[in-house]
Amino acid sequence: MDIYATPTMGERIKGNPYVGRGIVIGKTADGKKAAVAYFIMGRSANSRNRVFVERDGALFTEPFDASLVEDPSLIIYAAIRRYKNRLIVTNGDQTDTVYQLMKSGATFEEALNTRAFEPDAPNLTPRISGCLTFKEDDFSYKMSILKSADAEGTACNRYNFSYVALPGVGHFIHTYVTDGNPIPTFQGEPERVGIGNDLTAFATDIWENLNEENKISLVARFIDLESGDEEQVLINKNQ
Repeated sequence: MDIYATPTMGERIKGNPYVGRGIVIGKTADGKKAAVAYFIMGRSANSRNRVFVERDGALFTEPFDASLVEDPSLIIYAAIRRYKNRLIVTNGDQTDTVYQLMKSGATFEEALNTRAFEPDAPNLTPRISGCLTFKEDDFSYKMSILKSADAEGTACNRYNFSYVALPGVGHFIHTYVTDGNPIPTFQGEPERVGIGNDLTAFATDIWENLNEENKISLVARFIDLESGDEEQVLINKNQ
């Protein structure tokens, strides 16, 4: 296998019934913009009853129908927040942990050292996180996954990855390998993906190749490295 291959996001996820929640971070092919995407999938009625909404400069998951919410603890959270020159994106309420502890001077890794995988046995869903740091018309980025060390959840293994942003290259980390019972969790390093210059094409490639039954919401964003201007595509299956 060529570790430097750059298949598209669509090629990475096509035909896979359940990759769970996923984060993509990278740079556009022309080197001018940062690219970020976050999507959620769900198998239960509680998980599927969600939409993405923007509020107070952050992106949140919220119930589509509040009357149908069974347990909001692991499905309702801030997914994306900004802190100074950093953009934080995660699959749970560790977004707020990173945001608050960075205010106190902690690093991305130090903040996540206070958290562990989700307490949703038997799946023990990993917490996946990313952070972009913008500086001098460029950026670098980090990704993290917090995983159970065993089937019983007796300990947490922590994996951190740091990247130089290269034109046309991104990395994709997701919670699950595919569907199952319990669901097999993500293995190895974040997967390399190719990123072009068209935001709509980037978002469409992800959305159209996510499993139709299980996909819920997607946000994709390009950030101009010179001006800071943002473009965004936000898709909710529940409208």
